[in-house]
Amino acid sequence: MRPRSFKPMKSGDCRQKYMILTVTILALCLPSPGYAQQQCTNGFDLDRSSGQCLDIDECRTIPEACRGDMMCVNQNGGYLCIPRTNPVYRGPYSNPYSNPYSGPYPAAAPPLSAPNYPTISRPLICRFGYQMDESNQCVDVNECATENPCVQTCVNTYGSFICRCDPGYELEDDGVHCSDMDECSFSEFLCQHECVNQPGTYFCSCPPGYILLDDNRSCQDINECEHGNHTCNLQQTCYNLQGGFKCIDPIRCEEPYLRISDNRCMCPAENPGCRDQPFTILYRDMDVVSGRSVPADIFQMQATTRYPGAYYIFQIKSGNEGREFYMRQTGPISATLVMTRPIKGPRDIQLDLEMITVNTVINFRGSSVIRLRIYVSQYPF
Repeated sequence: MRPRSFKPMKSGDCRQKYMILTVTILALCLPSPGYAQQQCTNGFDLDRSSGQCLDIDECRTIPEACRGDMMCVNQNGGYLCIPRTNPVYRGPYSNPYSNPYSGPYPAAAPPLSAPNYPTISRPLICRFGYQMDESNQCVDVNECATENPCVQTCVNTYGSFICRCDPGYELEDDGVHCSDMDECSFSEFLCQHECVNQPGTYFCSCPPGYILLDDNRSCQDINECEHGNHTCNLQQTCYNLQGGFKCIDPIRCEEPYLRISDNRCMCPAENPGCRDQPFTILYRDMDVVSGRSVPADIFQMQATTRYPGAYYIFQIKSGNEGREFYMRQTGPISATLVMTRPIKGPRDIQLDLEMITVNTVINFRGSSVIRLRIYVSQYPF
């Protein structure tokens, strides 16, 4: 049979029982009874709408086509796996079958058999944080159970993990290590006296003479005099203070005074030396905490007897050189000692509070003194 002249083929027309040979890729039309059936070589797929063999992008169709740090690069009829650290430029390529030739075809070449390319087995791989199980399924890797990279607590997540720290610790910038949290630096009000930081926690401490209350932050005074935990002898009187105690010696009345009780001295009126002296001196003791808020009423003084025609004057006779106190008269026969400045302890202060009695009816003027000993504690509680 003589070869015929070629006519342009329509898309998908294989009625012409001839093959088409391209420069780089071979697609065959094999003769068969009735209609011809077109086949494509490995790496190409038949486009039924155009009847052309188009390249298959394995990088998109094959899950995880390349392992580990390898990057998939599509090629005509196949693909390459190249290192990500040294990527190769993936330039555009042209599919030889994407633009079919529309002109006259050359004479048909002798039929060729379709090449049989070997099929490459591509093993499945899982993304980072997963591993293949017996059913070829990617399952999560529990890093906390295998290697536990965290210093304290490891929490497994899908494909990864997170580290958490115990109470009293905070996570460092590396996301793995934990460092102690200094709770004492957060606030000065955590403890009434002193905050002591420890790894993962803190505790409050109290100074000698105090005990820590059940709230674990407040301090309460220990009454050494009541519990017998003092060093006073039998002649002394134990006086409890905030955080301590005082051993008070018996009073000694100086001449011309006479001791008439445990805390009172009297100057007899018949003694000429008592003419310009207070008639009585009464000893009193009290304590205040260091830095007490001011102004504060701390002591009250009052006449025990009121005579007709008499009035009373109250004043601080001695011991107020620092101007830390003043007397405020609150009634005809009473006055209050007011602290006007905060006093830091420990400190002992002695004030002579004088009450002057004036009687214009009988032309009398006399006075009595309360010798007030104030003990300022070392701490403000």
